[in-house]
Amino acid sequence: MNIRPFREIKRKKTKVIKVGNVKIGGDNPISVQSMTNTLTTNVKETIKQINSIQGEGADLVRVSCPDELSSKSLKEIVKHVDIPIIADIHFHYKRAIEAAENGASCLRINPGNIGDEKKIKEVIRAAKDNNCSIRVGVNAGSLEKDILEKFKEPCPEALVESALRNINILENEDFFNLKVSVKSSDVFLSIEAYRQLSTATDYPLHLGITEAGGFIGGSIKSSIGVGTLLLSGIGDTIRISLSDDPVNEVKIGNEILKSLNLRNRGVKIISCPSCARQGFEVIQTVKILEEKLSHIKTPITLSIIGCVVNGPGEAAMTDIGITGGGKGSNMLYLSGLQTEKVLTENIISKVIEEVEKKASELEKN
Repeated sequence: MNIRPFREIKRKKTKVIKVGNVKIGGDNPISVQSMTNTLTTNVKETIKQINSIQGEGADLVRVSCPDELSSKSLKEIVKHVDIPIIADIHFHYKRAIEAAENGASCLRINPGNIGDEKKIKEVIRAAKDNNCSIRVGVNAGSLEKDILEKFKEPCPEALVESALRNINILENEDFFNLKVSVKSSDVFLSIEAYRQLSTATDYPLHLGITEAGGFIGGSIKSSIGVGTLLLSGIGDTIRISLSDDPVNEVKIGNEILKSLNLRNRGVKIISCPSCARQGFEVIQTVKILEEKLSHIKTPITLSIIGCVVNGPGEAAMTDIGITGGGKGSNMLYLSGLQTEKVLTENIISKVIEEVEKKASELEKN
C-alpha cells in the first residue's frame, strides 16, 4: 500500500558524480556504504565480506589500502565483485595511484595529507586516467597541523576550512568528480560541521558519525546525527560506523533511510513492544520474521501487532498485517482488509508466504 507520508523531506540539490556505476548527488537515491574489516591482502575473505555487505543492501564498499600489497590486491578483488570499491588511503600517494590503477572506483583521501603539489598532481592524474572519483575525507581526529593550531581544537569551522582547502586543491587541477565528508565522533560537532559545509559547497556530502561505538550505542548516535542531517535535506551517501559486523552497518543505514521515507528497500516491519494483551509472542515473532524475510528486496510494509487496540488501524495502512486475537486465533489483513483467521502456530509461515507472494506480484509489475 502507498500511504502518503505525513512529511516529505526536501533534499538539497547537489552536483551529481559517479562512483563506478552508482550516481551520487542530485535526485539520485541516498546510497548506503560500509567498510571491510578483513586484511585486504586476504583476498578470499575480503571478497566474501564484500559480497555479504552487498547482499544486505549496500551500494558501495570501502576497502583499506595501508600498504602496497593491499592496494595491489584490489586488482584480483574487483574481478569477483560487482559493487564499486572505494580505496581508503590516508598518507601515501603511491597507494592512491596503485588503487586507481587496480580497479578502485573512488579514492578516500585528504589531498592535504598526501604531501607536496607534485604528488597530489600524480594522484589526480591517476584518478582521471582510471575514471576514479575522490572523497575528501576530513576527520576531527586528523586535522592538518596548521588548522588545529589556528582553531586550538577540533570545531565545525576547523573541519569546514580543511574540507574547503582540500576541495580547492582538486579544483585547481580541474578535478571535480568528488564528494566530501566532515566526520567527528561528537554528534553535535558533526551536525554543525555538515550544516556549515552544506551552505559552502554544492558537492555531494557523505554523512557519518565516525567511531560511533558498539552496535547499540553507535546505532543510536548515528541515528541521531545522520538522521538529523537527512531530515534537514543534507546528505547524499551515508555510512554507519560501528564496532560490529559491517553487515549491521548496512542494516542500520537502510533502517534510518526507511524511517525517513528516503529509501524503500525490503520489508518494513511495524510492530508493537508487546504487553499483557498480546495474543501471541510478538517479540520473538518479529525477530524470526526479520531474519526469514531479509532476502526480500522489494518494498513491502508489514504490521505485527499483538492485540486489537492498534492492530486494525495499523493493518489498514500496511500491505500485510497480523493482529492478535483471543484463544490463539489471529486476524490476517491484506491491503488493509480482513482476510482470514490464522492460528498462532501458523503466523510465521503464513506471513512469509504472503510476503513472498506480494513481492513476486510487485516484481512482475
